[in-house]
Amino acid sequence: MNFLEKLAIKLSLTKAEIYMVSILLGFLVLGVILKNSNSVENADLLVKKAERARYREAEVDSLIQIAAVEQETVKKDVEQEVAAEEKEKHLSLGKKVFAGTISFNKASSLQLQKIPGIGPVMAGRLIALRTEKGGKVEQFQDFLEVKGISEKKLEVLKQHFTLE
Repeated sequence: MNFLEKLAIKLSLTKAEIYMVSILLGFLVLGVILKNSNSVENADLLVKKAERARYREAEVDSLIQIAAVEQETVKKDVEQEVAAEEKEKHLSLGKKVFAGTISFNKASSLQLQKIPGIGPVMAGRLIALRTEKGGKVEQFQDFLEVKGISEKKLEVLKQHFTLE
């Protein structure tokens, strides 16, 4: 006597009824498995939709705008700090007073700016002149080629420059 025959006797069922109940239970289990697999796929799709909705273009654009505003704020703060430092530097130095001499052919831009009447732009022009002349200026008259230097300013430069 096999297992199905024993089960049929205990449950008072025929073999055909037991087969039918087994098939129905198999379909029930298969249906539950399919339903769960579909719900997992649906859940995955819902998660992806939620992520897309979370990072829509409008939100990304607004985040970029916020970052740009923050960057502008930081930039303004830095500019204010630099302006305050420059103002403090000028207040502590007062008017430019330089009594020494500088070798023009070796001077840097900052050294040139120590001379009264020479700012960053003029220092750049003077260095450009020196570069044009092959790194060495031999006559004071060459300074008259620079835009912004007149005879009067040339006299001041003669007091502070040496052409070695």
